This record gives sequence, structure tokens and C-alpha cells, in this order.
Amino acid sequence: MNKRRLFCSVFLSCATLSAAEDKPQSAPTSAQPVRAFIDDEAPGWRSLTEEDFTRVNSAEDTWSWKAGVLHCTGLPVSVMRTSKEFKNLEMVVEWMHEKSAGNSGVFLWATPQSVEKLTASGKAGLPAGVEIQILDHGYTELIASKGKKTDWFGTNGDVFPVQVQMTPFPPLSPDGRRSFPRKHLSKGHGEWNHYYIRAINGEVRLWVNGEEVSGGTGVDPAQGYICLESEGSPIQFRKLRVRELP
Repeated sequence: MNKRRLFCSVFLSCATLSAAEDKPQSAPTSAQPVRAFIDDEAPGWRSLTEEDFTRVNSAEDTWSWKAGVLHCTGLPVSVMRTSKEFKNLEMVVEWMHEKSAGNSGVFLWATPQSVEKLTASGKAGLPAGVEIQILDHGYTELIASKGKKTDWFGTNGDVFPVQVQMTPFPPLSPDGRRSFPRKHLSKGHGEWNHYYIRAINGEVRLWVNGEEVSGGTGVDPAQGYICLESEGSPIQFRKLRVRELP
């Protein structure tokens, strides 16, 4: 039987999503969903490059750009930030942990006050803002091996506030602070993952490898820096694309 490639466009607020799947002309089932990926080559999108970032409390060699790929050593626990603040935006991040149990993240709307404090001290630490968790599956085994609980975090795209206000979307972590992903779609270390993030008027939503999984609303403040997190393990970012929205 000849297969036809089905193209569909999904309009989400100000974002245009396109999906493609090699399937016969039958409706997708829950086991075979149509995956939606943002067209980050559409008008208004641009790449974040080395010139767009400023070191906060990382070491000189924590972050390095090689052939268009951003490499992070993971040491010390720290961040680098965008040179400018953002309000409403959408963002595409493609990332890969190099080792099992890798830990990292993207901070949205990181507050200038917290970033300035980290910069002035030069000490290890993370800013206030909304964290989009980037965590390898091996982290669960690592924490369990230390005899500690593992039910308070997930490895498929948690979204949670750090010293700011946010009402997370369900399902929730046991303490109610984190938005746990509705589906488990992240790939393990050594494989590339695709995050699409949309942050508009205090609401944050995350898509992992083509499907929306987590987020929150009522974020306050809803403006600040984008920060990339170094947290103990090497990670690579091969795509950092952003589009500012009204």
C-alpha cells in the first residue's frame, strides 16, 4: 500500500506548529500520536549565539562554543544569562546529556536581582525564576543509590518556580510545587532532545520531543533573563532559538 505523508498545521496562540507522520489515512491512535514541532525558521525567529550571553557565576571554561554547538562542563553549579531581558517569548532548545544522571535546566524570567547577587558574589548557585528541568533518567538511580526518595522530581520535563510565584499544571509533585510531565518522552544520555517552550503573560508551557507535557500559570514576575544552567555534568546544546511575542 502506498503511504502518504500527512502534513498538518497546529496554531497555538502566536506559535505555528507543523506536524508530519508517515501513516495511512487513518486517525492517529493514542499509541501513535501526531507529533507537533515548531517551525523555528518562520519569521521572527533567531538563534541565540555566544554574543547573546553574559557569564554570571560560571568559570571561564564552563561554557564554550564549538562549531555552533554550546558545550558545558557542568562545573561549577552556576548559570550564564542572556544580555537582555525577555517578557513574552517562545523558544526551541535541543540538548544532549553526555553522561548518565546529567542535570541541567533553562531558567525563564530569571530576576535581575538574583542574577546581580550571583554575579557580585561569584559563588556557586542558581537564580530565582521558572526552571525548565533538563534531567537524565539515570539521576533517579543515582539518588536512589544514596538511600534518598525519588518521588519529588521527574526526568521528563518538570517545570517549577524557584523563589518566584507560579501555579503548576497537574500532575503535581508530592509537595505541589512542581508540574510533572503528563507523558514520559525524554531520551536518555547520548541522544538529542527537543524542547519547545512558550511563555506568555505569566504562563509557561513545555513540549518535549513534540508533545506538550507540563507548565504553569500565574508566574510573578513574568519578565527577566533566560539563563542556562550548569549543574554538575557535561551537556551540549546544538540549537537555541527564540522569538519574542507581543
